[in-house]
Amino acid sequence: MTGTATRPLLFLDVDGPLNPYAAKPTRRPDGYQTHRILTPSMAGQPLPMPGRRKPLRVWLNPDHGPSLLALPYDLVWATTWTDEANEWIAPRIGLPELPVVQWPRPRQDGPGGVFWKTATLVEWAAGRPFAWVDDEVTDLDVAWVSVRHRAPALLHRVDPRHGLRADDFTALASWAVAMI
Repeated sequence: MTGTATRPLLFLDVDGPLNPYAAKPTRRPDGYQTHRILTPSMAGQPLPMPGRRKPLRVWLNPDHGPSLLALPYDLVWATTWTDEANEWIAPRIGLPELPVVQWPRPRQDGPGGVFWKTATLVEWAAGRPFAWVDDEVTDLDVAWVSVRHRAPALLHRVDPRHGLRADDFTALASWAVAMI
C-alpha cells in the first residue's frame, strides 16, 4: 500500500495524550507549556460559582505537533474538544486544521462497558486501518474493535499523568510502518 489514501488513520484525543491533565497540578511535565483556555463551549457550561468564568489550565508540548506530523498517518481529532481542537489546540502544538470526529448525543458507554467513543471511531474509519491514542481505552474496547473492524487497529492507552512520550511515538511509528 502506498500514498495518503491508504495510510492508516490516527485518532487523537486531547485530554490525556496531549494534555496530561492528571499530572500533579503543581508540577508541569517537562517540555510542556501552560495555556489558559476558555472556549465558547466551556464558557456556556454551568459553573460551581455562578457568574465566574475561569479558564481551563491546559498543558501542551509544542514538540508533539511536528512529531505527530512525522508519523505515517492521516491525523483526525477524536476528542470532546471537537472542532475547538483546531482552534485552541492545533496552533499551540504546530498542527494544521484536522478532520474532526463528531460524537453522538447522548454519550453513553456501550454494552459491557465499551467506551462511548469506540463504536463511532470504528464507523468513522469505514474499514481503514487505524490507531487511536486515548487515556480511557481498555481491553474491552480492544476486544470489541477486533470483532467489529475488519482492518487492523491499534488502541493505544496513554497515561494521563504523562501524556504522549517517546515510547508512545515509537509504538505508533512501528505499527504504522507495518500497515503501509
